[in-house]
Amino acid sequence: MKFASHRIAVIADTHGRLPLHLIDKIRDADEIWHLGDFCNLDTLSACRAIGRPFLAVLGNNDYGLDLPETLELERAGKWFHLVHIPPRRMPTCDVLLHGHTHVPRDEKVGACRVLNPGTVGKPDKGAPASWAWLEIGARGRVRWKVNPL
Repeated sequence: MKFASHRIAVIADTHGRLPLHLIDKIRDADEIWHLGDFCNLDTLSACRAIGRPFLAVLGNNDYGLDLPETLELERAGKWFHLVHIPPRRMPTCDVLLHGHTHVPRDEKVGACRVLNPGTVGKPDKGAPASWAWLEIGARGRVRWKVNPL
């Protein structure tokens, strides 16, 4: 049985870097979600210019950018919470997506699945630069795949 899905490219912590080969990989996404730390307006503008539906949250290094601190989204009956810094208290959602740590993550915290695509622009803590595909099936099935750059 084929997994019919809505494909979302999830990126975070670009820190002023958006490689052309990454743009080529995410150009066909149904949506692009950025989890903060663009670090400049040029990188935000380049993400928007890809031409796909684009949603983003403010990172702790995004001075002067007009973005929300969090987003609550519903897709296929699942609730997603987007934020840059992972909260101390889990919000009510099915999936929380965050950036900030620069380390990929996929774990359950209580009833919530917590995901982080890693960092595009500033790898550290032993993790390579990375981004992720989030696929949401018609019945709300969620698939997550982190991809190295």
